Amino acid sequence: MSDATEPTDAPKPAARNIEDKMPRGILVRVLLYVFAGHAFAGFIYLLFTLGANR
Repeated sequence: MSDATEPTDAPKPAARNIEDKMPRGILVRVLLYVFAGHAFAGFIYLLFTLGANR
């Protein structure tokens, strides 16, 4: 028998904890894109710097 003061559809602590965290795959992908974007921007900057010296 269930008590009337207890919510019946409350999320379990484990399920709520999963929703609070960002998935690991997304974090890795964001870090990879940030690194790749900065490396590409650095390469373009290097090309413009070398081209300006000619």
